[in-house]
Amino acid sequence: MPRLSAWFVRTSLIYLAIGFTLGAFLLANKGLRLYPQAWTLLPAHIEMLLMGWFVQLAIGVAFWILPRLSGAQPRGNERLTRFAFWLINIGIGMVVIDAFVSAPGLLLAARLVELVGVLVFILVAWKRVKSFSSK
Repeated sequence: MPRLSAWFVRTSLIYLAIGFTLGAFLLANKGLRLYPQAWTLLPAHIEMLLMGWFVQLAIGVAFWILPRLSGAQPRGNERLTRFAFWLINIGIGMVVIDAFVSAPGLLLAARLVELVGVLVFILVAWKRVKSFSSK
């Protein structure tokens, strides 16, 4: 597995653990009333599991498993893929911060950062998506 795929997959597993734990806390809080404002953390929980775990796991596996290109960069531009990794994770962090502080415009900015990160990965991976019959 390429190092960059390992970054995506390991990061996704960290988000899975944190998101699952946060979800367990939200469910426990529903019955025990530990923290009255706990439901404000629901967007962070969803973000960690969807963008943090699911999307990053898919990107990490795709970066690893898609057919390689011929030439010096068989997996495409790794610098751009690394840039996509950081953009996605910065966006996730911004969404989590917004769950705590609810700053105006922060959620929109976070979604835009994530979108650019995903689009950058798509740009890098696009050439590697081909059928068995194409050469």
